Amino acid sequence: MIDNDYIGSVKFQFNQYKKLAEKAMEQVPDEKINWQFNPETNSIATIVKHLSGNMLSRFTDFFTSDGEKEWRDRDGEFENELLTRAELLARWNKGWDCFSEVLNTLRPDDLSKTILIRNEKHTAMEAINRQLTHYAYHIGQIIFIAKMVCDNNWKSLTIPRGESKAFNTKMGL
Repeated sequence: MIDNDYIGSVKFQFNQYKKLAEKAMEQVPDEKINWQFNPETNSIATIVKHLSGNMLSRFTDFFTSDGEKEWRDRDGEFENELLTRAELLARWNKGWDCFSEVLNTLRPDDLSKTILIRNEKHTAMEAINRQLTHYAYHIGQIIFIAKMVCDNNWKSLTIPRGESKAFNTKMGL
């Protein structure tokens, strides 16, 4: 059934992005998680605050209240706040736990239910797709910042540069 395939696929995709971000953040020294390239850019800590706030707002009472909660301070998520690694990971995990709880209880008939985000109607599937692209966007930012911070100490999260042919050979291609 396509709906079951969708739920399994989307869980897999979110998990892949989550793992990539965590592997990138693991490489960043503690003193660099709040680093910004310039005042107009976000630090890894700021992006994590935003992602967590988004997940908590969108997925708390997913089917019964608007995804933009009154208690959310989106603008505050982008204010510089020095976080320790422990605080960063606590926020990261709190957001993902809230989101995963909804994702892990989804049934195929839930996907066509209507939910609201900022008073705009979406099917649950549309809302999940919206979050998939949003989280991938910000996780890409986390990875890019981590690469800049780590510089020559960066360890590739996928196929390292110059090793595509060897990888393809290993895969029988």
